[in-house]
Amino acid sequence: MMSDSQIANSPITDTALSVGGLTEYIQALLQDDRQLRQVWVTGEVSSTNAHRSGTFFTLRDTEGNATIRCVVWRSQLEKLAADLVCGEQFLVLGSIRVYPARGEYQLSVWQVLPAGEGLQALRYRQLRNRLEAEGLFDAAHKKTLPPHPQTIAVVTSGRAAAWGDIQRTLKQRYPGLRVLLSEAIVQGDRAPDSIAGAIARVEKDGRAEVLILSRGGGSVEDLACFNDERVVRAIATCSIPVIAGIGHQRDESLADLAADVCVHTPTAAAELVVPSLEGLREEHQARIEALAATANARLEAERNRLRQLQNRLQKLSLDQQLDWERKELKRLRQGLIRAARSRWQGATGQCQLLSEKLATLDPQGVLSRGYAAVRSANGEIVRSTVGLQEDDVLEVQLGEGRIRVKLIEILGDK
Repeated sequence: MMSDSQIANSPITDTALSVGGLTEYIQALLQDDRQLRQVWVTGEVSSTNAHRSGTFFTLRDTEGNATIRCVVWRSQLEKLAADLVCGEQFLVLGSIRVYPARGEYQLSVWQVLPAGEGLQALRYRQLRNRLEAEGLFDAAHKKTLPPHPQTIAVVTSGRAAAWGDIQRTLKQRYPGLRVLLSEAIVQGDRAPDSIAGAIARVEKDGRAEVLILSRGGGSVEDLACFNDERVVRAIATCSIPVIAGIGHQRDESLADLAADVCVHTPTAAAELVVPSLEGLREEHQARIEALAATANARLEAERNRLRQLQNRLQKLSLDQQLDWERKELKRLRQGLIRAARSRWQGATGQCQLLSEKLATLDPQGVLSRGYAAVRSANGEIVRSTVGLQEDDVLEVQLGEGRIRVKLIEILGDK
């Protein structure tokens, strides 16, 4: 192996190119090539991005995976013979240019001519028509979402931002839920089989009451798996309700059409699947206030009626008045007992329901089932072995009482 001094004094250092020098050399090769100065390219537009300096888009090979980045500068946009539409094929005239800052080449476009319907859009329409004819998108087959699910399954990538957004939203809206992740690949050639398998695992498990299929957006190529027939059939035949929360705003995927409910983002799916616990509390308080107002109004009405009856009784003889009052008091007493019993039963049931919901949120209830809360020496909850060392003193909160232990050994995840 050569030493640093040998390398510094060797002929290599005299002939080595800098990054800028290499980029300039490649730029000269490409831009001096006669054929590349004015070249016609045919392909399918897979994505577009309008910018104040122009429109950037990607042209892909309809028969393969090759793509090339293209740009139409703002001054050239009005001269185009056709508007760029995702999924459509075009014949593009331009020249190859190198972008030195990123060491990339792109096609600087002068003209765009229509070249027929894009293969991707054609396949999409053909598949959609066939599945629609089979009834996979019929509204009559859509399942109703459960009003208060306790177990929710999520099919997405465990490393995706969508999974974190869903967890955070569910925890804020309805603490205490059981959320199951059925992990899947949500991009690329392996994604359709992976997504269909993840849905099948949720059904086999049998605990979930509703399923969220989610991904945090992407280009047309990234979302192609949600137009795959395997994914659409897995959603349509799923025995529990499916919410599609795929992060896109423009195009409607076939997975959206097959799902029982479709929203545009993972967060929106999480907000839809469960009500807000705070909202439920406010609704309950409003019902209590409405019931109290109704009771007070009824009580005032009965008082007025009683005064009217008293005025009438004053005009009767004493015996008749007493007899009538006894009967009227008996009738009023029975009516009040019935009304009080009915309201008491309703209020008892409502309080029991709220007590059960609050019990699920009680940390002491979790501890009483055999779980324990571990705190470090400074009183913080220990959620991971990261940062722990042998001989650390920890405090363990049990269902009944607390103990102080010394850490002997840190075991692995399994």
